Amino acid sequence: MNHPTDPHKMTQAGTSVGTHAGYMPGFGNDFETEALPGALPQGMNSPQRCNYGLYGEQLSGTAFTANPPERTWCYRIRPSVKHSHRYEKIELPHWKSAPCVDPDVISLGQYRWDAVPHSDGGLTWLTGMRTMTTAGDVNTQVGMASHIYLVTDSMEDDYFFSADSEMLVVPQEGRLRFATELGIIDLEPKEIAILPRGLVYRVEVLEGPARGFVCENYGQKFELPGRGPIGANCMANPRDFKAPVAAFEDREVPSTVTVKWCGQFHTTKIGQSPLDVVAWHGNYAPYKYDLRTYCPVGAILFDHPDPSIFTVLTAPSGQPGTANIDFVLFRERWMVAEDTFRPPWYHKNIMSELMGNIYGQYDAKPQGFVPGGMSLHNMMLPHGPDREAFEKASNANLGPDKLDNTMSFMFETRFPQHLTPFAANEAPLQDDYIDCWTSLEKKFDGTPGKK
Repeated sequence: MNHPTDPHKMTQAGTSVGTHAGYMPGFGNDFETEALPGALPQGMNSPQRCNYGLYGEQLSGTAFTANPPERTWCYRIRPSVKHSHRYEKIELPHWKSAPCVDPDVISLGQYRWDAVPHSDGGLTWLTGMRTMTTAGDVNTQVGMASHIYLVTDSMEDDYFFSADSEMLVVPQEGRLRFATELGIIDLEPKEIAILPRGLVYRVEVLEGPARGFVCENYGQKFELPGRGPIGANCMANPRDFKAPVAAFEDREVPSTVTVKWCGQFHTTKIGQSPLDVVAWHGNYAPYKYDLRTYCPVGAILFDHPDPSIFTVLTAPSGQPGTANIDFVLFRERWMVAEDTFRPPWYHKNIMSELMGNIYGQYDAKPQGFVPGGMSLHNMMLPHGPDREAFEKASNANLGPDKLDNTMSFMFETRFPQHLTPFAANEAPLQDDYIDCWTSLEKKFDGTPGKK
């Protein structure tokens, strides 16, 4: 296993911001940060000459006329055109983009997988990505893909950015460092990170092997959901999202930049590190979020609410009230509803639901949904508790009960999710998952008032 690159070679802003050194709090804030004093122009974006001989450059995450615009001004040692040369197409055969519809793969069904095992070979962030499902169309910038990452080795003088998507990273094992153009994010289980479209970064292994989940969002970027009558508090609070302070490398060393563009991968060779942004300001930046700070809201008298009550982030579509993607979290919480079937009820849904287990036991399926595992219930396919969960919930003493030691999530999308050949043929599919409902009994006998 390669050792992580020495973190001290990046020159980072020396001041501590807020209560988390190295990070700035707030979701969607207009940040400003500099790793060298006076590197950030004041009162204007594009002075005739920048301090330290830096180049001013804007990174735009939206169209110029979008309201509000999402953009960041970067002050860097070289403009990005110096980090781009002739491109050569490469193959990353396990990383797929939508549309990816294999005629020999049946996506119609209820599916569940055990955790994808680590491999013996050295895998980086790029070679260790394993696509499970795709939805929508990367070329028209709608939909998503879901992946498992298996990482054992750090990227050495090797960098990446996706022109196709922003990436939501959900670790399940191990610790990773994302050394990005705009700063350093260290990430571990029970945290998530968002890496914006177009951001250049390198992924290092701090503690491995590392495994986790990725939601690749082709559409509008993730935002906080509207709270409606919930009001200003609970769910995910903006202050708990952390953007990194500026950090840069000034290294003259042969390097490779890999670009994902319209579902294809290309590399270019350059003579230096592209992580050379000395200062920046704007609202288009990577960030991380501690899932333990998510404050769930639920029923406190009767009935089980829709899972949308647990939405952490949502990526809107063109249809009001219908997301391109929702990222939903099921974490520890109290169950107190009276005279209520407390687990998720049986249902069919226009949304396609892909779930992953970070740790613990999910309440609706006490057996078989293992940490690191995934399940898929595609659009309009029925699903719900197995017999054991149904009987337990139907006959339980409904006192206050805490769901403890549990954290699962859902990537939910309006589009059908198509299995990749890897998900259908190589990942550890639980062939008997559909049988978990076989033993459900007919209880109806026409007797009024029978329960």
